[in-house]
Amino acid sequence: MLIEKGSKLLFIGDSITDCGRARPVGEGLHWNNLGNGYVSLVQAQLLSKYPESKIRVINMGVGGDTVRHLKSRWQTDVLDLKPDWLSIMIGINDVWRQFDNPLIPECHVYLDEYKSTLDELINLTKPDLKGLVLMSPFIIDDNKNDAMRKKMDEYRFAMKEIAQKHNAIFVDVQEEFDRFLKHYHSYALALDRIHPNLTGHMIIANAFLRAIEF
Repeated sequence: MLIEKGSKLLFIGDSITDCGRARPVGEGLHWNNLGNGYVSLVQAQLLSKYPESKIRVINMGVGGDTVRHLKSRWQTDVLDLKPDWLSIMIGINDVWRQFDNPLIPECHVYLDEYKSTLDELINLTKPDLKGLVLMSPFIIDDNKNDAMRKKMDEYRFAMKEIAQKHNAIFVDVQEEFDRFLKHYHSYALALDRIHPNLTGHMIIANAFLRAIEF
């Protein structure tokens, strides 16, 4: 496994990462400290399979966040916590606000800002990291002609480019969901095409674990 013994692994993102985690810092072994989503599933697998590794998992997701919100809290929620490994999954709300709040442009985060902000945050953090994982934004809809799906793909591919630029591990979460949707309707994972049920979170967790060679 790529993550070293005794490492501090921090996840940051939006509601998909948050999932009701504890405040101000989501960590610990008791139920819901890490929220009820993929971060808890990742910790459960790491702890049960490799108890000797003593990897410390922290969840700093905040529901509704865009990359702009991440920038505003990066010092306290990432840099001050000094992670060894960092996982970032952001972009869903950057796209979604352009569709559910089309008349409020000040809450929109367009592609150029998304890319430049991610790049800036990675540059601030990378010198002190042992490993970086970038997890793509997604929409649980396999209709690639849907307007929001097409926009989400632009942000997904931008994140992939940034991962390549920084030699980070890239996890294509959209691709994982698309594979599932060859067999089931999107309602089997999420009624709103965004917030996955436990099966959806397991898909995300498994994709992360494969990426770190669990």
